[in-house]
Amino acid sequence: MELDHIAISGQTLAAATAYVEQVLGVPLQPGGQHERFQTHNTLLGLEDSLYLEALSTIPDAPPMDQPRMFGIDKFTGTPRLTNWICRCPDIEAMLAVLPDGFGTAMTITRGDFRWRMAVPVAGYLPYDNCAPALIEWLGDLHPTHRLAASGCRLKTLRVSHPQADELQGLLAPHIEDRRIVFETGAAGLSAAFDTPKGPVSF
Repeated sequence: MELDHIAISGQTLAAATAYVEQVLGVPLQPGGQHERFQTHNTLLGLEDSLYLEALSTIPDAPPMDQPRMFGIDKFTGTPRLTNWICRCPDIEAMLAVLPDGFGTAMTITRGDFRWRMAVPVAGYLPYDNCAPALIEWLGDLHPTHRLAASGCRLKTLRVSHPQADELQGLLAPHIEDRRIVFETGAAGLSAAFDTPKGPVSF
């Protein structure tokens, strides 16, 4: 698997977008709607074939028969980095070698983008939502192909959790990325970036 993108969640898309733009100092681009989960996003292209999405539920979205991805149903508070997403060429094969809890693969669309994502039954990923979400892009189209260069580069993605060593050991056979740092502490994610205005972090 490889790091694909990171997600900043908010109670509204406007709030999540404004937060990212304030911290990074660059504008986000329009994204679209994920009809299956009644969520919508804005996007930012990062260096090294990565991107960032600001995400929220669509206002007045109808109730769903299953929790939405990323635990966003129960999101409260100010916008923050909530998830990291890793792409893999065969999501079913990856799920087969990971413990239960990473989810069941389902097909999601946004415009002409199509992908499969592993969505946990409860909506939350293992290790208090600090484990990566899994994605398999269908076809050759990827969001970075349509995103303008922002001049922003991810330097470090820090994954903090009381069982960080266990999570790192679980993922070590499947991903090697020096930008991803695991540390023992309260559950949460943070990230450091180089930007046109200098170093910043979420």
